[in-house]
Amino acid sequence: MQLIKGARRRVSVTLSGNEEQAEAVSKALLQLSKASKDTVAVRFLCTPKALETRLIRSVAPRSPAWEVRVIEDHLVEAVVVDGRAALVHNGLRSAEGHIVTLEDPAAARTLELLLAGAWRRALLIEDYLRLGSRLRSDLGRRILERLCAGCTDAVAAREMKVSLRTYRRHVAEIMRDLGASSRFQAGARAVELRLLPEAG
Repeated sequence: MQLIKGARRRVSVTLSGNEEQAEAVSKALLQLSKASKDTVAVRFLCTPKALETRLIRSVAPRSPAWEVRVIEDHLVEAVVVDGRAALVHNGLRSAEGHIVTLEDPAAARTLELLLAGAWRRALLIEDYLRLGSRLRSDLGRRILERLCAGCTDAVAAREMKVSLRTYRRHVAEIMRDLGASSRFQAGARAVELRLLPEAG
């Protein structure tokens, strides 16, 4: 992980939950943090599984320049440094190793832009943990869609094939989880938190 140690401005890391990768990244970032006195911004884009790694549980919270977001997409393990070079897991297990180094600035920058798109869709770790699984469940998503669409409770309950009382109980729980005081605000907050796609 010599590449990380040479970072000057920013490091973007994707973590899929592979403990070996997280440990190697952790060691390099701790050395970088000491050398740079936290002037290098580090972004961790994680799968839910990666939240269990020591890097995210105990190492990342130590530095104010390190930010963690969570996305439920499949992530290829990668590290991009200053938009000029990158390490990417090629998915192969071979004698030559399974990490590919990209030293072409154009390729590294392209990868960084792709990661930036995923970063914008991801939830801040605080929001992800606070919202819990209810809002990311199929039922929660279906209710949020109906709130965004402005459906009446009766129509939404009928479409979802649940009783009106059950639907209203779920809506009340979702509104409490989102900190929303109205159904419209709950729908808007769901889009803001990327629980639902923005209407295009």
